Parts: sequence; structure tokens; C-alpha cells
Amino acid sequence: MFKDLTKQERAWVLYDVGNSAFTMLACSLIPIWFKDLAIGTAPGQITGDQATAYYSIAISVVTVIVAVLGPVCGAFADHKDTKKIFFQTAVTLGVIGCIINGFASSWVLFIVIYVLSKIAYSVSLTFYDSMLNDVTTDERMDRVSSYGYAWGYIGSCLPFILAMIAYILGGGLSENLMLFSPKTARIIGFGITGVWWYIVTMPLLRDYKQINYVETEKHAVYKVFAQIGNTLKKIATKDKKVLFFLIAFFLYIDGVGTIIDNCINIGTDLGLPTVGQVVFLLATQVVAFGGSLVFARLSKKYDTVPLILVCIVGYFAVCLYALTLHTLLDFGILAFGVGCFQGSIQSLSRSYFSKIIPAENSGEYFGIYDIFSKGASFLGSAVIAWVKLAGGTINIAVASLAVFFALGFIFLKISDKQPLSDAAK
Repeated sequence: MFKDLTKQERAWVLYDVGNSAFTMLACSLIPIWFKDLAIGTAPGQITGDQATAYYSIAISVVTVIVAVLGPVCGAFADHKDTKKIFFQTAVTLGVIGCIINGFASSWVLFIVIYVLSKIAYSVSLTFYDSMLNDVTTDERMDRVSSYGYAWGYIGSCLPFILAMIAYILGGGLSENLMLFSPKTARIIGFGITGVWWYIVTMPLLRDYKQINYVETEKHAVYKVFAQIGNTLKKIATKDKKVLFFLIAFFLYIDGVGTIIDNCINIGTDLGLPTVGQVVFLLATQVVAFGGSLVFARLSKKYDTVPLILVCIVGYFAVCLYALTLHTLLDFGILAFGVGCFQGSIQSLSRSYFSKIIPAENSGEYFGIYDIFSKGASFLGSAVIAWVKLAGGTINIAVASLAVFFALGFIFLKISDKQPLSDAAK
């Protein structure tokens, strides 16, 4: 399948393979490790529900910070020969933070390092997504973007399996299997993930060439903010297609990001066995791989917007199904439903946005894209935290996200009816 890709497209896809290892760890073992460190400690003997809420609040903090940093970093990176420098810096900081995270001995230090690592990881994705305009053509964007998510899901399985083995041998399932301490298991898990992330990123660091850039001198910081303000004003007043898409994206990606960040918390709060949850999460990666490739093929025959709408409807059904969650089998069915649409809705949204924005301003626009993306995740995580702290069930918390998908569907339909701006033609 990689034979269909050019050298730069292949290198770009491989970064999804690298960073997805961190995403997989964040969706599975990191919440478990955090709860192991937090539950039963001060202040006031932290409970499981409180630990879930604290973790969701930390994710919300990350999303707010990244939403602010994204447009600024993107605007700077739109200048000639700068995008690669910003990208490499963010990746390096993220990898270092990931490796150091394993050495944290308290839950406060653990979550602080994790927040910093996730900020660097998220910022790297702003630059990475904006590189799509440089590495491929409009006609191939849907396919290349889908390949990134597809191979990312499969590629993340190898380092995760190694991290899971370390977790098991560190007594994660039973003290009878313990060969070394839980802290050693965390060090190994984070270390493997960080090393994999950086090694797989090296081809993109070596081969990427920035083609599209702004033909002006580099701006001072205050000018960058002015530039972002002008762009936001232009989107709000003149480019209705981008405006309504961003509103739609803000709404429907809320559920996607929140479910990804809280999938283990869902199973844990239901009292489901850890091994079963992890097995289904691995199976979800395989399902997501297939789902992304299916939608990549469909993108050759159908327009992007109808395919995104199908994904939104699928996620709406998944949220309502969460009301019935009680057993491990229920959790598995939910995971299967998520896997069918998870990669596709993200990859198609990314490639569609690339098509409707000016290529030379892709960094800045994807920074704004991240405001809507990360801002939505902030609301979703805040909803999870609020419902849990109010004494509600995780079932109700997940089901409440359905309203975001319903509204996202409506605004995407509105966006599709708007004309493409002259700058993006």
C-alpha cells in the first residue's frame, strides 16, 4: 500500500505511525498509571471518581493551552523554511517529556509532566497537519490523510504491546506475575513509546520540504496576533464555507476527542477487567485501520462531506449506545463502533479543511483549526468531569455528547452549501 505513495507522502504518513504510539498509551495505560498513583493519597484520600475528574481537568488544561498556542505557532511557521524547525522542536520536547514521565513518583508530578508532553505533542500536530499541502496534491489529500490514520492505528500496536507486557510484568494484573516494580514498568512503557515516536519521525525530519509559504518578512509577535485577528475576521465575514465548517468541526470532534481521552476511564468506572479493556482497545486499532482504508477508497468515488456526515451519524449512534453499557461485551461493541469511524472522521476532516483554505497560509489556518478542535475536547472533558463530580454515571456522561454530533451534522450541511473562497481556489 505504501507503493502508492511518493517519498514525501510516505514520510508524512510515518509520523502518524510514530505519534500514534503516544496516543495509544494516553488512551490506555496512562490513566491507569495515574489512578494507581493518585487513589488513596492526599488530599483527603482521593477516590476513583475524583481521580477520573482530576484527569479530565488536566486534559482540559492541555486543550486550552494548545488552542492558544496553535495559531501563533502556525502563523510563524508559514514563513519560508520555518515549519520544519518548529515541528522538530515540538517533537523533541514531546519525546523527552514522554520518556521522563516514567520516572515520576507522585501523581502531581506525573500529571504535570504528562500535561507538558501532551502540549508538545499537540503542537507538533498543528505543524504536521499543515504539511499535508506541501507533501501531496488536492486530488490525493483524502487518500494520504486516511493512510496516515490507518497506518498510525496499526503501527501504534507494537510499542503498546511491549508497554503492556511491561505493565503486566510489573504486577499490573497480579502480584504473582510481578518481575519488577510498577515504577520500572512505567519507565519501560514510556521509554519504548518515546523512542519509537522519535525513530519513526526521522524520515519526515529528513525528507520534508516546505513548498507553500507567505511571501513576507517574518513578523514580530504583535504582528502575528494582528495577522491572526485579520484572518479570523476574514473567515467570519467573507469565508462562510470555512466558518461553518469550523463550527461543525468544533461540535462533532468534541465527542471524538473526549471518547478517545476517556475510553479507559469508561471501562474502569464500570468496573470492567483491565485485560479485557486492553484487548478490545487493540482490536479497535485493527478495526480503525480497516475503517480508514475503506473510507480512503470511498473518497475516490464520493465527495468528502457526505463521507464525514456518515461518520457523524455513526458516532451519534455510538453515544446513544453508551446508555446500555454494563458488561465487557457491551464495551467491546462500543469500541467496535468507535473503530469504524474514528480514523475516518479525523482524516477526512483534515483533508477537507486543507482543500478549502489558502495553501500558503496552511500553518496559520491549521492553528485556528486546532482552536476549534482542542476547544471542543475541552468542553467534552469538562462535561465528563462535571457529570462525575455531580454523582452521575459514565453512561450518561458519554451519551450527553450525542448533542454535539447532531449539531455538527447540521452545521456541516450548511458549510457544504457555501461557495469556495477565491483564495482557496
